[in-house]
Amino acid sequence: MTAFFQSLGLSYEWAWTVATVAAIVIVSLLVMFSVAMVIYVDRKVLGAIMLRRGPNVVGPFGLLQSFADGLKVFLQETIIPTAANKGIFLLAPIITFTVALAAWAVIPFWDGGVIADINVGLLYILAISSMGVYGVVMSGWASNSKYPFFSAMRASAQMISYEVSIGFVLVCVVLFAGTFNLSGIVNAQQGFGFGLINAYAVHPLLFPMWVVFFISALAETARAPFDLTEAESELVAGYQTEYSSMSFALFWLGEYANILLMCSLNTLLFWGGWLPPIDWAPLYLVPGIIWFLLKTFAFFLMFSWIWATVPRYRYDQLMRLGWKVFLPMSLLFVAVTSGYLMATGHFDKVSTADMPAPATEIVEANPAQPTAVRGQS
Repeated sequence: MTAFFQSLGLSYEWAWTVATVAAIVIVSLLVMFSVAMVIYVDRKVLGAIMLRRGPNVVGPFGLLQSFADGLKVFLQETIIPTAANKGIFLLAPIITFTVALAAWAVIPFWDGGVIADINVGLLYILAISSMGVYGVVMSGWASNSKYPFFSAMRASAQMISYEVSIGFVLVCVVLFAGTFNLSGIVNAQQGFGFGLINAYAVHPLLFPMWVVFFISALAETARAPFDLTEAESELVAGYQTEYSSMSFALFWLGEYANILLMCSLNTLLFWGGWLPPIDWAPLYLVPGIIWFLLKTFAFFLMFSWIWATVPRYRYDQLMRLGWKVFLPMSLLFVAVTSGYLMATGHFDKVSTADMPAPATEIVEANPAQPTAVRGQS
């Protein structure tokens, strides 16, 4: 993309800057459009399982329903409770939405299709996703209402609890891949399973970790059966209860952007990312982004299916699962995985020279670096 803008007569520095901004805008718009579509899919899947129609009036097959809902909240008045802390009240949904979009900066859609292909992409994801709890706590406290505050406390404890287990699960993946770079992790999965399957999840040590990661992703995003932040009997809409109009919509956009992020991480870390399921040459003729989107969409369908079929946990059951089951289990698997890899000589094979080369970024990393040096790095 930088080369394209250079061909228009811009200097390298300006071309890099414009390309970076353009990439950010494109990815942000695609994520928001995808959010609108998956909300529609969510409602259609729920309707089909519950034997009702779902959205079917606005646009062909109801495809424009999400956009109609977005227009409705945009035209509504923003109501701020009299006793609320106005500044923090309005800042909370902005933080939630911004953090949800920022995480997509390191997600590779295909080999080279990433805004920032940094070497610590996985750590960046963990750091950014951890910041989402601030928007939740701020919204519950600033509302100056008892039930949103209760919900914010529930949500923050739930998110922090399952982030711990997710962190240890990711350690197992990093031990196998030998890198925190998401593109490197995907490339390391090529032919991993029996020399034929492009996925980590087929390994006996990593399949249980994928199950833990998938369930923890449900809890991290407050999806059923772990949607206790919005339990209808006492908390109504949870920490979003006092919000209306676009401030409420920002929470929803952030929530679904996080759900899509978790679906894409399932794809990238365990199921081969943009690689085809089978390491067979004809399948590589299909563009990588198609495989990535198909796998991500399949995981979202699983999220919707679980929402419609699994009853809600009690809060004590939720916390017991996180702290007394997933945390000890993930810790045990970190020890077993590292021992297995040491016994098989895996760490001797994975050296700096054997590491998968980082994919070419959409935007080059350092605009100020001379061309000759960039070519050598």
